[in-house]
Amino acid sequence: MSLADNGSTRGGVKTLAIRLEPDMHAQLSLVAQLRGSTITDEIRRAIEAHIAGATSDPDFTAQATGALEDIEREVEARRAAIASLLKPKSAGAAEGSPKGRRSGPAD
Repeated sequence: MSLADNGSTRGGVKTLAIRLEPDMHAQLSLVAQLRGSTITDEIRRAIEAHIAGATSDPDFTAQATGALEDIEREVEARRAAIASLLKPKSAGAAEGSPKGRRSGPAD
């Protein structure tokens, strides 16, 4: 089974393309038919159950917490970098050419 994201969005919903072996497709079609459902609804239910199982797993929760902490550290580092770019320069550094730099043509 292969899951490909074709990147299209319609009405705030992502569209995914799923490749299934013929026997799995036949089984899924039968499950949907017997439940009076659609293949899409059955896939959605399976994904919801998978996500619920993942979020109740302590190892997964620890990984997600670590990823969130990494993101927060990166955001803070980027925020600090941007803030340092926006700080006003001292009057001496803003005027004239920097120390040690020649004012003639480049080599």
